[in-house]
Amino acid sequence: CANLATVIFQKANAVLCPALATKITGFLFTQDPLFKLQLANLNAPLEAIAAKMAVKRCTDKMSLGNRLLILKILGKILVKFNL
Repeated sequence: CANLATVIFQKANAVLCPALATKITGFLFTQDPLFKLQLANLNAPLEAIAAKMAVKRCTDKMSLGNRLLILKILGKILVKFNL
């Protein structure tokens, strides 16, 4: 967990890394075509992109309220592991 927290937080002021925040919110709220373009920019293998999109299709079926709840819980987890 410490390694995850190091990646997520900027040590100087324990602010959520903007890139990670963008990825989390993008995964939960961005439309598939735009999200797929964002993944393509990472030069990830096609199999990895396909797997991520399969999971995203599942989360896209969740209600907006549930996705907002997931985002809130993830935020609390990130704060808990503050460096």
